[in-house]
Amino acid sequence: MMQKKLSCLMLSLLALTLSAVAASVNIISIPASTMEKTIPATLILPDAYENNADQRFPVLYLLHGAGGNHAGWNNAAEISRLADEYGMIVLCPDGGKTSWYFDSPIDPTYQYETYVAKDCVQFMDSNYRTLAQRESRATCGLSMGGHGALFLAIRHLDTFSVAVALSGGVDIRPFPNNWDIKLRIGEKQTNPENWEQFTVINLAKNLKNDDLAISLDCGTGDFFREVNRALHQQLIDDGIDHHFEENPGKHNWDYWKSAIQRQMIFIDQHIAHSLVQ
Repeated sequence: MMQKKLSCLMLSLLALTLSAVAASVNIISIPASTMEKTIPATLILPDAYENNADQRFPVLYLLHGAGGNHAGWNNAAEISRLADEYGMIVLCPDGGKTSWYFDSPIDPTYQYETYVAKDCVQFMDSNYRTLAQRESRATCGLSMGGHGALFLAIRHLDTFSVAVALSGGVDIRPFPNNWDIKLRIGEKQTNPENWEQFTVINLAKNLKNDDLAISLDCGTGDFFREVNRALHQQLIDDGIDHHFEENPGKHNWDYWKSAIQRQMIFIDQHIAHSLVQ
């Protein structure tokens, strides 16, 4: 009986210890300067944030895919555990169900490039103990969010230093009738210039080597496999150092849950943790 009581006590103490060292997860609202509204975001603060009042932290801006929302990553993957493990703040902004993280040239209600790359970054740096330097900011996303991670980082090199695309839609041009892209930048047939200017594979042609730490991660059974391979080859041809990998899997959470585990290693290796003076 005594041994049983001791075992129960040890389990209770272990549970209390684990609960005391867990990241905090909160839903916050961030004002969107060009859309005149506030937008929800899931904010994950590592346990070290509460326990080290003088410490500042790098920030990962983690983007959802088409049809998703800010809560998707935290609901489906162990993001809070990863935030603790790597000592990193993670912000999952809501990017609209199919914004593609564009500032839409035809719809003023979809201005999500400015929202994520400027409003969210400024809000985080003003309200939390972030390392407010590009070397300590990363973008990562799945599918539409993979496109968004590269799109935002390439267009805002002064803000982000790392960009990771998981099953990313890195070339939108082969998909003129999918995922509401034409609602954001116009029909491809009548607005061909938008489809050329807003696709990541073309934006990447402006990169110089070492502008950005880039990782592409896509499943061998994914419908975005070929566009990821094409971007990979283009980066090689242009002399842009980057990481590329394919693994067995399709366009689903089974793949993304394992992909984020391995890509957090890449992000951590390339992000600066030094304090801003």
